[in-house]
Amino acid sequence: MQVNDLNRNRRFIAILSAACVLLQLALAPHVAFGNGHPNFCLVLTGCAALALGGRRGVIFGFLTGLFFDLCTTGPVGLMAFELTLAGFFLGSEIRNRIKDDTRAAILNFLIAAAIVELVYNSTMLVVGQATSLVDVIVMRALPSTILDVLMFVPLAFILARGPQGPSLGHGSAHLGAGGKGGTITSIGR
Repeated sequence: MQVNDLNRNRRFIAILSAACVLLQLALAPHVAFGNGHPNFCLVLTGCAALALGGRRGVIFGFLTGLFFDLCTTGPVGLMAFELTLAGFFLGSEIRNRIKDDTRAAILNFLIAAAIVELVYNSTMLVVGQATSLVDVIVMRALPSTILDVLMFVPLAFILARGPQGPSLGHGSAHLGAGGKGGTITSIGR
């Protein structure tokens, strides 16, 4: 029997939200490769969309994108729009894609991150915050995409493993008959 635990999803979103705020404000400005910085709002939107599905991914993407826009000097609403679309497309299947096929989830995130970073940095060229197309592609979008994927991969493998053993209130253990002394099996994950 499969049970949908809403509190578990709420805890997951609350933890992702707190991590997003802390990482985007405290760590992202100090981690750089070229002129690119990691976008933790994009990374955590990808985690939410791939782990929980489209509706939650879209909402999380919009809110984290708006947070990103309010913390930077770029146009307000651009990253919110992009992360809303990324959350929709990454979460198009309403299942935990990270747990089902981690490699495909990482590849999908790589494609989404490349598109989001390229569109965002191209817009920075249009509004005058970048100097040339080479600067946009080679020095900003490509390094930012690499950093985004490097930050996403460990989170994807952590989310793919899921909870280990029975957790409080989510399952029970019993001794089964087998071999010498029995085995412990968890039920109701």
